[in-house]
Amino acid sequence: MREGQGFRWRSPQWRDPLVFHAATLGAFFAAAAAPTPLYRIYQETLALSPVFVTLVFAVYAVALLKALLIAGSLSDHLGRRPVIAGALALEALAMGLFLLVGEGAGWLVVARIVQGLATGIAAASLGAALVDVDRARGQVVNAVAPLAGMALGALGTSALIQYGPWPLHLVYGGLLLVFAGLALAIRRIPETGALRPGALASLRPRMAVPPRIRRPLALVTPINLANWTLGGFYLSLVPSVVAAATGSRAPLTGGAVVTALMVAGAVSVLVRRTAGARENLTFGVLATALGVVAVVAGIHAASVPVLILGTLVTGAGFGASFLGCLGTVMPLAEPEERAGLLAAFYVQSYLAFSLPAVAAGFLARSLGYAATADLYAGVILAVSLGGLAVIRAQARREVAVA
Repeated sequence: MREGQGFRWRSPQWRDPLVFHAATLGAFFAAAAAPTPLYRIYQETLALSPVFVTLVFAVYAVALLKALLIAGSLSDHLGRRPVIAGALALEALAMGLFLLVGEGAGWLVVARIVQGLATGIAAASLGAALVDVDRARGQVVNAVAPLAGMALGALGTSALIQYGPWPLHLVYGGLLLVFAGLALAIRRIPETGALRPGALASLRPRMAVPPRIRRPLALVTPINLANWTLGGFYLSLVPSVVAAATGSRAPLTGGAVVTALMVAGAVSVLVRRTAGARENLTFGVLATALGVVAVVAGIHAASVPVLILGTLVTGAGFGASFLGCLGTVMPLAEPEERAGLLAAFYVQSYLAFSLPAVAAGFLARSLGYAATADLYAGVILAVSLGGLAVIRAQARREVAVA
């Protein structure tokens, strides 16, 4: 085959840093969502309680948060490529650890911790690399790729479990090959960052909310907490909730519900990225409220179509609320304040992502999945709608004063 004929793995488009980094970021978050459809199977085969499952989910989120805080700016000093390569190697190790889960539940905890560290390092360095290459498109990819990757991971894993052999191993073996291939391919990707001294000093966690931004952050905090609590519930317990409510044991059923949230969130981010922050908050909270009510109705009616429809509406609100929260606080920060403010924002977000999920595990064990979903929905509705009411009241006072 002559040069230029047929398919070549080292095609110019694949070697485009924007394409490579977008695909790599998506792969990390696809792997992050891969265990979600498996949690119910782990419960059955390893005799795990809902509490243990949510703890496994929480240690991943905490490890990711620690990596973001400690190594979030490391690629600013060592370069993007070596830090991304290290994260890829760590993620490949995590996939190997998942292959050992059948030997004991402890391996699941270890694998999720290693995966959380790898994903946190990768999210920071890949996010920076994407903005290095193209500031405008890079910011959009940073918002969309994680949601699209999680959708692909949840749906792809569900399909492999349902139709493929070795349900506890096939997806991780495939992902191990993917990350090994990406680790080899990154050697051919140009470096996008500049090296500068201070790598050791950069490992000191920094969080800072400038005084003038504390009130705006406090105003969006209820909506942000409700939003991330919702996401944590979907990625930890929703497949089990769906199975308990509908009686469907097909992995694709629960996987499709989780995928619907992520797909709708990604589309919402793309469609509403130019809208104002307050407009996104209003749309996001109202859409989430409507969707959550439909999801609860679908659970009690044991209707998968209603569950998926409600989740699509919820996902649209999820994406818009995320844009609205970030759009409220980040434009107020000076360039040198953004990293510390973003760190504080993500600490708040990932705590809401993980800790309530553990509480849901305890509730599911004592009350059952349907009652837990009802209680969770009620809290999310009360907190998010209450937060929106406060923001709208503040806006009316500002207009009256002006």
